[in-house]
Amino acid sequence: MRIVLVGGGTGGHFYPLMAVAEAVRERDQGEGRETELFYMGPDAYSVESLSALNIKLVRCPAGKKRNYFSLLNYLDGFKTLYGVMVAFVKLLKLYPDVVFSKGGYTSVPITIAASLLRIPVVIHESDAVPGRANKLAARFARIIGIAHAEVADFFPKEKVINVGMPIRRAFMQPINNPHAVLGISKDRPVILVTGGSSGAERLNNFVLAALSKLLATYTVVHQVGDNNVQKVSSAATSLFTDQSALSHYYLFGHLPQEKFAAAFQAADLIVTRAGSTTLFEIALNKKPAILVPIPEEISRDQRSNAYAYARITGATVLEEHNLSDDILVAEINRILGDRESYERMVEGTKALTSDQAAYKLADILIEIGHSHE
Repeated sequence: MRIVLVGGGTGGHFYPLMAVAEAVRERDQGEGRETELFYMGPDAYSVESLSALNIKLVRCPAGKKRNYFSLLNYLDGFKTLYGVMVAFVKLLKLYPDVVFSKGGYTSVPITIAASLLRIPVVIHESDAVPGRANKLAARFARIIGIAHAEVADFFPKEKVINVGMPIRRAFMQPINNPHAVLGISKDRPVILVTGGSSGAERLNNFVLAALSKLLATYTVVHQVGDNNVQKVSSAATSLFTDQSALSHYYLFGHLPQEKFAAAFQAADLIVTRAGSTTLFEIALNKKPAILVPIPEEISRDQRSNAYAYARITGATVLEEHNLSDDILVAEINRILGDRESYERMVEGTKALTSDQAAYKLADILIEIGHSHE
């Protein structure tokens, strides 16, 4: 059996694919088979992840459609057309039993080519509002998996299955001493700040502005993105005459998934953007959260994700244009200082726990793959 995985550009698209790949490998072991897995896209995104799961990379160009005016939108239209031709030839050679897409601009040429070749397509929509790539792919998809119930209204009802969000195993397994894994002490409440796989510059700036107030009481674990480490580190250092305060500040660009999972488990509160994968990882770890979605004019999905998540869990949503360091600190203090409110948030996350989503999707792919052989 051959399964092609597509969708990338961000960790929010890529890592759920790896969660499903983990589930396929687990099913392989139980049933004594070896499914051939391929990842198609312009680049590997994470060579280590592909290698760990024995997933072969098949390169395919793709053009990006931006939410703002850019001449590159016109040039990338030709790149997408070229990508369809490349994908057609490569899929014809591989002829997989099923293509599984998480959406994103990198998936468009491949799902179009798969439909032309009559290869079954399964898609998964993580967000509360579907992206353009999945709206297109839904026309010829056999199954549409969703994580948010309300997004079903955008798709043909007979194709939709609410499976939840596929999460990597590392984020589902309890860690004995997550503080020790991170090298942090347990003597203070821990705030994890994460802007997603590439960090978030505006969120980093809000945290830096609030840092002196936060470090007086809390340990701050701050994921800033690999490209921002030096800049944020220098800015944080310049804030303090007494550098000993920074002993409670742990800055990193990107962590291996085991350490990132430890950060989620060690945290008492998480401050984050509103990428859907991150939100479901927070829910799985039953943590209260403050959500600062990317403004709608830049990202059409994060604001919808944030409010959909907050309605169920009671998480706080702070709009970026209304945010200040004082407001951020006040909300952190309010949540961590009000045990009743804190416990309500913890209880609310249980409604979104989806530890079986990856297995449900793996079983769908395997069943379709068998019928296509």
